[in-house]
Amino acid sequence: MLRQRSLKSSVSASGVGLHTGQKVRLTLRPAPPETGIVFRRIDLAAPVDIPARAELVGETRLSSCLIKDGAKVYTVEHLMSALGGLGVDNVYADLDAPELPIMDGSASPFVLLIQQAGIVEQAAPKRFLRVTKRVEVKDGDKWARLDPFDGYKLSFSIEFHHPVIERSTQSVEVNFAETSYLKEIARARTFGFMHEVEDLRDNGLALGGGLDNAVVLDEYRVLNAEGLRFADEFIRHKLLDAIGDLYLLGKPLLAAFSAHKSGHALNNKLLRALIAQSGALETVSFERPEEAPAGIVRLAAQYG
Repeated sequence: MLRQRSLKSSVSASGVGLHTGQKVRLTLRPAPPETGIVFRRIDLAAPVDIPARAELVGETRLSSCLIKDGAKVYTVEHLMSALGGLGVDNVYADLDAPELPIMDGSASPFVLLIQQAGIVEQAAPKRFLRVTKRVEVKDGDKWARLDPFDGYKLSFSIEFHHPVIERSTQSVEVNFAETSYLKEIARARTFGFMHEVEDLRDNGLALGGGLDNAVVLDEYRVLNAEGLRFADEFIRHKLLDAIGDLYLLGKPLLAAFSAHKSGHALNNKLLRALIAQSGALETVSFERPEEAPAGIVRLAAQYG
């Protein structure tokens, strides 16, 4: 039986929030089966638990922000991507500030934290959400959709009129039956443009951003001395974000996700449309590994 998974032990890290610039300490703790991923704001007079669920996403400008009872948790997508990519179902994430630490701008530091804590199987079947009919959303020339697929794959395309990005691959498909999340996705960093920084900071965003936690571009080039981690790091980071946003369904997906110029807002709109569409989702589990899609078994074997 494919089983739910949590952490073997608690693990902590500190950093700054990308947008708030506030110092924050994050502690990941084991959680019982059927808990899901739950953020806890422990800095508040009465701590607030905020489940990582699509319907609680309340702000989507440059990040996915969860809101419950007036409490907020910003920039959840990179940790959610790491948890989804490693097949972790149940975790408590304690925070003493309203935003997760940005770390190096990728999911890799969160992957290392999870590996440090260790992953343990639990005495409950792992539950997947299988998409049974196409669901699509659009916003002008941007679109995102989910199609039935026996496994989990994502395809994405972007359009940025910048010489560095135009020279890189601007469309990619990843099938997790063939691709390692750790090797191909987790290390891709968020990126931004110098000409946008002043406007963002005037609006209270990117206050903690810099060359140590983002790929920064001027009009012609990458400003980071070390350059890019992948020739197509930009599109890979968009996939990383999408994996994190999609994991806000609360369970791993069996589906094909495809999108053009999508971001956090459209990703969340897609999930809300999926939830609202009658008969578009079913919950499944697998008693025997050979019954499960190849990518799911491969992930369990690689990170178990």
